[in-house]
Amino acid sequence: MQLIYRFFEFLDKIKPAQIAYAHCDVPCGIYDPHLAQVAAHTVIRMVMLINELPKLTPDLTPEQRQEILHKLNRYIATKEEHAEVCKKEVRILWGDYFKPEHLQKYPQLHELVWKTMKVASKARQEVNMQAA
Repeated sequence: MQLIYRFFEFLDKIKPAQIAYAHCDVPCGIYDPHLAQVAAHTVIRMVMLINELPKLTPDLTPEQRQEILHKLNRYIATKEEHAEVCKKEVRILWGDYFKPEHLQKYPQLHELVWKTMKVASKARQEVNMQAA
């Protein structure tokens, strides 16, 4: 998740976040990384919750096992959904906001976005704080 945090710190240096009350996928000029940041935090929290779940052991009742499995399913679904939200929002920034002058001023931008997308994909696939 460090990479995603670095990406957003970098983005904040280029264009500090302003209060935005709406966003559309047209050239309106309102680009706020807030949704991607919240989604990244949600992925981290879901990984934490998954890791905190009790282990399925033979001594558990069927109801206890079912409760653990239901929570696990919800946490996984939420983690994957929010990892995809993060990727979607970064794609919008990459495709609509960043311009050639940003790449000239910040030559590491392309690699940083690429790595952020890879980390978000890995966070969907794994339950691991290194990926989250």
